[in-house]
Amino acid sequence: MDSTLPLTISAQKGLIDQESFFDKKIASKDVSGYYLIKKGEFAYNKSYSNGYPWGTIKRLDRYDMGVLSTLYIVFVPTKVNSNFLTKYYDTTYWYRELSMNASEGARNHGLLNISPSDFFNTKLTISQTHEEQKK
Repeated sequence: MDSTLPLTISAQKGLIDQESFFDKKIASKDVSGYYLIKKGEFAYNKSYSNGYPWGTIKRLDRYDMGVLSTLYIVFVPTKVNSNFLTKYYDTTYWYRELSMNASEGARNHGLLNISPSDFFNTKLTISQTHEEQKK
């Protein structure tokens, strides 16, 4: 593993190291089973937080890399402008499609019940050209 920096996702602050956010490390001492996330990659926190009923999706911008619990879904965007996607996930446009792919009885202790495959099957309503996405 290239990093042992445990991260969390804050709806307001994005991907941030746990000690800065919680004032303590809450990750396991052994993070070998965690996902490695690199700068520019995205992570989806499927936990409800105030004002974010479908969780939050953020890009790693603050660090070169870190590790995330397997409760998160980590992905690298393809065929879409990464800056556009960052702004897109700050809106509610993606909620409807996600709500159609989440299982019934959606919450278990604040976690949305959606598998990675269902998450990746959601369709994003975005312009197909990078030029339009840049605008």
